[in-house]
Amino acid sequence: MQDGDGKAGQSDKQMRQFARQFIEAIPHSRALDMQLDEIGQGEAAISMPYDLRLIGDPRTGVIHGGAVSALMDTCCGAAVLCHPSAPSGTATIDLRIDYMRAATPGQRISARAVCYHATRTVAFVRATAHDEEEGAPPVATATGAFTLERPEGKQA
Repeated sequence: MQDGDGKAGQSDKQMRQFARQFIEAIPHSRALDMQLDEIGQGEAAISMPYDLRLIGDPRTGVIHGGAVSALMDTCCGAAVLCHPSAPSGTATIDLRIDYMRAATPGQRISARAVCYHATRTVAFVRATAHDEEEGAPPVATATGAFTLERPEGKQA
């Protein structure tokens, strides 16, 4: 992922600040301790630490799929917001998540999303979530559609 020139002429620093504000404005993102790792030109990476409060199966210690889903949804939204078409807002229209395997207990989970196509009103995104297992398949993959809200008078 590259940290490019930024959203519609914004600097990389401004884009990162915008993405951080987006994440911090969402209560569940704060509750899950999500951290912005990378941002730029329609791509985002966000991670969250392992947390005992998020265990879905006490016998195995595996994080609940809802926490992984929230991480991927937030990462996709951040990728849309930093797309070069410069949307001012977004909301999830549809998000399909395929869970490939259980995340390894005790490990940080990282999501990476790419906004690969945008129309006037809808953005299309792909994402993956991984734990820290080197060479392992993803924990989950996602595809989604998100609204594109544009500043008044601006059309792509």
